[in-house]
Amino acid sequence: MNVQSERAARLMNMLGLDEDELCRVLAVDPLTLLSGQIEHSAELPILLSLLDEAEQRAGPTLLRRWVRASGPSGRPIEALLRRDFAAFEDAVADLAERGFVLRGGG
Repeated sequence: MNVQSERAARLMNMLGLDEDELCRVLAVDPLTLLSGQIEHSAELPILLSLLDEAEQRAGPTLLRRWVRASGPSGRPIEALLRRDFAAFEDAVADLAERGFVLRGGG
Protein backbone atom coordinates (compact mmCIF):
# COMPACT_ATOMS: atom_id res chain seq x y z
CA MET A 1 0.00 0.00 0.00
CA ASN A 2 1.45 3.40 -0.94
CA VAL A 3 1.51 6.46 1.31
CA GLN A 4 -1.49 8.13 -0.33
CA SER A 5 -3.56 4.94 -0.03
CA GLU A 6 -2.66 4.71 3.65
CA ARG A 7 -3.64 8.35 4.12
CA ALA A 8 -6.93 7.80 2.30
CA ALA A 9 -7.70 4.78 4.50
CA ARG A 10 -6.83 6.83 7.57
CA LEU A 11 -9.20 9.65 6.55
CA MET A 12 -11.91 7.10 5.79
CA ASN A 13 -11.49 5.50 9.21
CA MET A 14 -11.08 8.80 11.06
CA LEU A 15 -14.41 10.16 9.82
CA GLY A 16 -16.26 6.88 9.31
CA LEU A 17 -16.63 7.50 5.58
CA ASP A 18 -17.76 4.83 3.17
CA GLU A 19 -15.90 4.31 -0.13
CA ASP A 20 -18.36 6.41 -2.13
CA GLU A 21 -18.03 9.33 0.28
CA LEU A 22 -14.24 9.07 0.23
CA CYS A 23 -14.23 9.10 -3.58
CA ARG A 24 -16.42 12.20 -3.62
CA VAL A 25 -14.25 14.03 -1.07
CA LEU A 26 -11.07 13.23 -2.99
CA ALA A 27 -12.71 13.67 -6.42
CA VAL A 28 -11.54 10.28 -7.67
CA ASP A 29 -13.30 7.28 -9.12
CA PRO A 30 -13.37 3.99 -7.19
CA LEU A 31 -10.82 2.34 -9.51
CA THR A 32 -8.33 5.14 -8.93
CA LEU A 33 -8.88 4.84 -5.20
CA LEU A 34 -8.42 1.06 -5.23
CA SER A 35 -5.30 1.29 -7.37
CA GLY A 36 -3.80 3.80 -4.93
CA GLN A 37 -3.06 6.30 -7.67
CA ILE A 38 -4.39 9.40 -5.92
CA GLU A 39 -1.15 11.36 -5.91
CA HIS A 40 -2.91 14.45 -7.27
CA SER A 41 -5.02 14.77 -4.13
CA ALA A 42 -3.48 17.76 -2.37
CA GLU A 43 -6.53 17.89 -0.09
CA LEU A 44 -5.72 14.60 1.59
CA PRO A 45 -2.68 15.62 3.67
CA ILE A 46 -4.31 18.97 4.46
CA LEU A 47 -7.50 17.31 5.72
CA LEU A 48 -5.53 14.85 7.83
CA SER A 49 -3.46 17.62 9.34
CA LEU A 50 -6.58 19.64 10.06
CA LEU A 51 -8.26 16.67 11.74
CA ASP A 52 -5.29 15.40 13.77
CA GLU A 53 -5.79 17.81 16.65
CA ALA A 54 -9.56 17.38 16.59
CA GLU A 55 -9.15 13.61 16.82
CA GLN A 56 -6.72 13.94 19.71
CA ARG A 57 -9.10 16.23 21.60
CA ALA A 58 -12.41 14.59 20.78
CA GLY A 59 -11.34 11.00 20.23
CA PRO A 60 -12.09 8.86 17.19
CA THR A 61 -15.64 7.85 18.13
CA LEU A 62 -16.74 11.39 18.85
CA LEU A 63 -15.15 12.68 15.64
CA ARG A 64 -17.16 10.15 13.60
CA ARG A 65 -20.37 11.32 15.31
CA TRP A 66 -19.47 15.00 14.92
CA VAL A 67 -18.94 14.81 11.16
CA ARG A 68 -22.57 13.69 10.70
CA ALA A 69 -24.16 15.84 13.41
CA SER A 70 -25.87 19.14 12.63
CA GLY A 71 -23.82 22.12 13.66
CA PRO A 72 -24.17 25.89 13.33
CA SER A 73 -23.47 25.64 9.58
CA GLY A 74 -25.05 22.27 8.86
CA ARG A 75 -23.45 18.85 8.94
CA PRO A 76 -19.66 18.85 8.36
CA ILE A 77 -19.98 15.79 6.10
CA GLU A 78 -22.12 17.84 3.72
CA ALA A 79 -19.38 20.46 3.33
CA LEU A 80 -16.85 17.70 2.67
CA LEU A 81 -19.02 16.01 0.07
CA ARG A 82 -19.52 19.38 -1.68
CA ARG A 83 -15.72 19.75 -1.51
CA ASP A 84 -16.28 23.03 0.31
CA PHE A 85 -13.09 22.71 2.30
CA ALA A 86 -13.29 26.25 3.68
CA ALA A 87 -16.68 25.47 5.27
CA PHE A 88 -15.32 22.19 6.60
CA GLU A 89 -12.30 23.98 8.07
CA ASP A 90 -14.69 26.43 9.76
CA ALA A 91 -16.63 23.50 11.22
CA VAL A 92 -13.40 21.98 12.58
CA ALA A 93 -12.48 25.36 14.09
CA ASP A 94 -15.93 25.54 15.68
CA LEU A 95 -15.42 22.05 17.10
CA ALA A 96 -12.07 23.12 18.58
CA GLU A 97 -13.61 26.28 20.03
CA ARG A 98 -16.95 25.01 21.33
CA GLY A 99 -16.37 21.30 21.67
CA PHE A 100 -18.84 18.69 20.57
CA VAL A 101 -22.36 19.91 21.26
CA LEU A 102 -25.50 17.92 20.46
CA ARG A 103 -28.68 19.92 20.29
CA GLY A 104 -31.82 18.09 21.32
CA GLY A 105 -34.93 18.46 19.28
CA GLY A 106 -38.15 19.78 20.78
